[in-house]
Amino acid sequence: MKVIRITGEEDSIRRAIATAGIGDQSEILALVGRAAGGDIDAFGDLYSIYLDPIYRYVFYHVKDKMTAEDITEEVFIKAWKAIDSCKGKEQTFSSWLYRIAHNQMVDKLRSTQKRQAVEVRKQSLPETSDIEKEIEARLEWEQTLEAISCLPKKQKQIIILKFVEGMDNREIERITGKSQNSIRVLQMRALSTLCQRLHKEG
Repeated sequence: MKVIRITGEEDSIRRAIATAGIGDQSEILALVGRAAGGDIDAFGDLYSIYLDPIYRYVFYHVKDKMTAEDITEEVFIKAWKAIDSCKGKEQTFSSWLYRIAHNQMVDKLRSTQKRQAVEVRKQSLPETSDIEKEIEARLEWEQTLEAISCLPKKQKQIIILKFVEGMDNREIERITGKSQNSIRVLQMRALSTLCQRLHKEG
C-alpha cells in the first residue's frame, strides 16, 4: 500500500478548517464493519476518506513532507493488520486511527537521535497577479506553522486536532485520553501563546 503524495498543504488545511466532518458517518461505520471482516475494498475506501486528515495531522507535527508520507503509509499498514480489532467498535475507528498515527510519530522520533532541520516546500499557493499578496500569504503560512511547531507537545496536539482537523472536545478526549476540562485548559494556553508569538512577529 503506497501513500499518494499530497501537494498544496495550505489549500488542504483551509479546506479542513472550513469543513465540519470528513464524510457520512453511517457509511463510514458500514465500511469499518466490512473492513473488520476482511474486506480489503472497504478498507481501501476508508483509506481514501482518512488519508488527507491523517497526513495533515502527521505533517503538522513533523514539518517534513517525506517523513509525513512515510509515517502515514505505516499508519495505514498497521491499521489494516489490526483492523479485525475494530469488530463491534466501529464508532471508535477514527480515534483508534489517530492513536496509531500519534504512536507511530512517537516511535519515529524516538528512533532518530536528533531532529533534522527541515524546510517546508511551498506548493500551490493561490495564483495572484499581486506579488505583495503572494509574499504576505507565504509569510503568514510560514509564521503560523512555525508558531504551532514551537508549542509544547500536548498543546500542539490539541491545536492540530481542534483547528486543523476540526474535531470537537469529545473526539479529542477519546484520542488523547485527557478530560475535556484539561483539553480546554491546554487549548486556552496554546491559543494565548500563539497570539503572543504571532503578534510579536507582526
